[in-house]
Amino acid sequence: QQRDKLRRYQRRVALSLERERGLARQLLQDGKREKAMLLLKKKRYQEQLLDKTENQISNLERMVQDIEFAQIEMKVIEGLKIGNECLNKMHQVMSIEEVERIIGETQDAVEYQRQIDEILAGSLTEEDEDAVLEELNAITQEQMELPEVPSEPLPEKTP
Repeated sequence: QQRDKLRRYQRRVALSLERERGLARQLLQDGKREKAMLLLKKKRYQEQLLDKTENQISNLERMVQDIEFAQIEMKVIEGLKIGNECLNKMHQVMSIEEVERIIGETQDAVEYQRQIDEILAGSLTEEDEDAVLEELNAITQEQMELPEVPSEPLPEKTP
């Protein structure tokens, strides 16, 4: 609001300066040099006031920008505070021991899955292959029952 008031004041002074300049010319033409000189001194003083007003407006605008930036900083700080509180709550929920336990279980599950993948892919060692063949032979020997053979001689073929 103050900035706007100062701007209106500047416009009013600028209009006054233009009128006084014109009036000083008129006084010079009429031969009233001393009055013209006094009017030009007044004009010069008002120009200095106009410069001071411009500096005040600049200071006010700088202050407004500083206030706006401080408000933004406050919002950032508030966001950091909320984020920090959220992280602390998450840390309370998950302890380091719990995370280590979960990672250990995950590694065990990954190792187990890797072993299953190796078996399915057929990447057995020679020992494993030999053990599998022995087990296969044992199972086939158990299941193998020979049929009974007749004791009578086979008939001869007729021509």
